[in-house]
Amino acid sequence: MLVIAHRGASGLAPENTLAAMSKAIELGACAIELDVHCVEGELVVIHDRWLQKHTDGHGLVHQSTLEQLAKLDAGQGQRVPTLWQVLEQVAGRCDLNIELKGRNTSDALIPLLSRAESELGYQPQQFLISSFNHRTLAKVKQQRPDLRIGALIACCPLHYAQFAEELGAFSIHLDVNFAEPELIADAKSRGLNVYVYTVDEPEDLLEMQRLEVDGVFSNWPDRARETLGVTRCQPGRVWV
Repeated sequence: MLVIAHRGASGLAPENTLAAMSKAIELGACAIELDVHCVEGELVVIHDRWLQKHTDGHGLVHQSTLEQLAKLDAGQGQRVPTLWQVLEQVAGRCDLNIELKGRNTSDALIPLLSRAESELGYQPQQFLISSFNHRTLAKVKQQRPDLRIGALIACCPLHYAQFAEELGAFSIHLDVNFAEPELIADAKSRGLNVYVYTVDEPEDLLEMQRLEVDGVFSNWPDRARETLGVTRCQPGRVWV
């Protein structure tokens, strides 16, 4: 079972920062999940739409400027990085699950990934693009059919994973509170991978393993791998 570092190794460093990414790689993560918003046409790595949730700033992320964001403290002196800075730092050493948040993220993402492939040596299979906004995912798939998309939900849909199959998704990403056996079984019967967030407690980790999900997002990826008895996989071979 795959263990994905949630917002980097966010249990050990400020989430979604370059320090969290470095720590995840240091701990042997083969995949990192991160969140992006669009600011002035560029993707920045931060989870919430409100700056005060994870920085010493105030206001909405999308109403900020890149110059303003660069001055904020995201914890322990870390800054809010751009997605390009993360791509440069990771340098293909692990795979990335990029969660799109807010508006205009897909328009900024497509050219950036193409640039990462040509300049940094990334392969398309190293990216998994996810979002709660399934229309955004459909747009990504239309623009780049070779990219894998993952549909995020925080519920148990009436028709289980039918929505993800219709979307052409590679995976569904479930809140651990809604990781129902019937939903997981239905997704797998449709050829979908199942990833569950956010799973840190040993009992939950072992329960997800028993339910045979394909992976979990964890703030403590090293502890999760130890609990599950899983080893590191090779970059580019994660989203299979």
